[in-house]
Amino acid sequence: MNEAEKQELTNRLLELAKSEIRFNLYRIDVPLEMTASKIGGKPAVPEDFEWPTYTGAICGEEDSEKKTRPLSFLAQIDLKEISALDKEHRLPEDGILSFFYDLETMTWGFDPEDKGSAQVFYFPKDTALRAADIPEELDEEFVIPEMAVNFEPHVSLPGYGDKDDELGLSRDEDLDWDEFDECRKNAGGDDKEELTKLFGYPDVIQNPMEEECEACSRGFRQGNSEDYAAITDAEKADIAEKAKDWVLLFQMSTIETDDYELMFGDSGSIYFWIRKEDLRERRFDKAWLILQCF
Repeated sequence: MNEAEKQELTNRLLELAKSEIRFNLYRIDVPLEMTASKIGGKPAVPEDFEWPTYTGAICGEEDSEKKTRPLSFLAQIDLKEISALDKEHRLPEDGILSFFYDLETMTWGFDPEDKGSAQVFYFPKDTALRAADIPEELDEEFVIPEMAVNFEPHVSLPGYGDKDDELGLSRDEDLDWDEFDECRKNAGGDDKEELTKLFGYPDVIQNPMEEECEACSRGFRQGNSEDYAAITDAEKADIAEKAKDWVLLFQMSTIETDDYELMFGDSGSIYFWIRKEDLRERRFDKAWLILQCF
C-alpha cells in the first residue's frame, strides 16, 4: 500500500470506530464496598434474589452426567461509575449490572440448551441490596476472588479481516497484516490483548458471533455443517439480516494476578451479546454468551 491508500484505510477505520470501556483490575487488602464495581467476590443483590443455577455436563467430559450447579459470579458494575464514559447512553445512568456464568460446564454458546448457563441481572437505583453469600455447592475452584476495577475509555476498531466489506476491501486483495495494523494504530487502536471491557468490537478469536447468537436464540444448534444444513435458506437469510441487531455488551478475557488465574478454554474469552432493542428496553435477561478460544 502506498501512503495515500494507507490514509484512505485509516479514514475508513475511523468511520467504523466505536467506543469501549475497558476494565483495569487490581487486588486490594481490604474488602470493597458492597455495591462497588468489581470482579468476583460477593455480589450485591436484592433481598429476594435466588442465586442462578444451570443444569449441564462438565466441559470436556463427554461422559459426565448433567447436574444442576450454581453459576459463578463474574462481575458487577456500579453504573454511575461509568455513566460519564458511556457517551452513547447505552446503559442506565445508575443501578447495578451483574454477570454470572457456569465456569464448570463452561458452555460455548452454540447450542440452544446452553441457555441459562450465563445470566445478566440489572438492579435499578434504590433497590434494597445485600451481600449474597457464595453457595456452599459452588466448588471453591470456581469462586473468583474479589478484585477492584477502574475504567478507561478507549476507541474500538475492527480487527484484521473482521469488516472487509465495510472497509471496502476485497477478500482477493493481498492486504498485508503489518500495513493494516499500522493504519489501525494511526486511527487510535492498539494491540493490547486479553481485554475485559464493555461494548466496542469483540476481540474475535475464531469467527464472527452475531449470526450464532441469532440462530441459537431461535432454537437452532450451531457448531457443524449438519446443524447448518438443517436450517432453510430463507431462515439463513433472515438470520443473517437480524444478526445485525446484536451488539457486544461485555467481554471477559483471561484474569491473572500474582496468586490467581482464570482462563476460558485455551487463553480464550467469553462474550455477552444482546440485541439493540433488548439493550434499550433493559431486557438484560435476553443476553447470549459465546466462548471462543485458541
